[in-house]
Amino acid sequence: MILITGATGHLGSATLDFLLQKRPAAQVAALVRDEHKAVDLKAKGVELRVGSYDDPASLDRAMQGVEKVLLIAGTDEERRVQQHQNVIDAAQKAGVRWVGYTSRTLKDRATMANQLMEGHFQTEDYLKASGLAYSLFRNVLYLDAVPQFVGPQVWDKGIYLPAGQGRVPFALRREMGEALATVLAAAPPARPLYTLTGSESYGFADVAAALSDLSGKPVAYTAAEVPAFAQQLQGRGLPETVVERIIGFLTDIKNGQEDQVSPDLAHLLGRKPTGLRAGLKELYKL
Repeated sequence: MILITGATGHLGSATLDFLLQKRPAAQVAALVRDEHKAVDLKAKGVELRVGSYDDPASLDRAMQGVEKVLLIAGTDEERRVQQHQNVIDAAQKAGVRWVGYTSRTLKDRATMANQLMEGHFQTEDYLKASGLAYSLFRNVLYLDAVPQFVGPQVWDKGIYLPAGQGRVPFALRREMGEALATVLAAAPPARPLYTLTGSESYGFADVAAALSDLSGKPVAYTAAEVPAFAQQLQGRGLPETVVERIIGFLTDIKNGQEDQVSPDLAHLLGRKPTGLRAGLKELYKL
């Protein structure tokens, strides 16, 4: 039995869809907080196991008879590390053979501007020390996140971000889900580390050029300075903690933390991952 946590989220559901193409539904289980939100999974024959990262007893029940667990990183950034530890502890107690964890591709833990990402590394450390067989999936920034970064007024105002000339080998979330499913469906052992990125890195100037080409409307990229950008975010009423988080994320991009190209995603897909232009065309329906 293969258990996927966070099964109703974007990455979890994408992974499940591809896994069901490779394994019978009777071999797949989904950890969900609310089974009423997972009726589509149940209809596909997936076994629902109700539980929460915050409820160790529910995790103990969910792990029964499970051979492999894919731990999708939680979204509660303040409690995430403890939540992940709860899942790993339950897997260890139940005799699970292997745990995969969806981490992040950041080059240097010691120099990250966005310290919230430290939780991923702390989870990695805990999983390594657990004695369980494991795989770390260090995922690059989703190409799907680009529309959120550049904003809904990109056609009128262009792209204004403090990311300098930083580059990211963006990849589509659904292709990451496909790659994760490939590892989950394969016979063990899996590798201890997969770095899942696109095949080429791009800066936001490349994003602007691609959007200009696809839409026929000029889109410019302006490398903003942090104080002016922060003032703009504050003017939109965003809390200071959110402003700091956004700036930390973009500062890491500017400093090259995300600029690491790996062949792992292409190898698992059996093809070259979707590139920037084709991905933006799909996301923006251009």
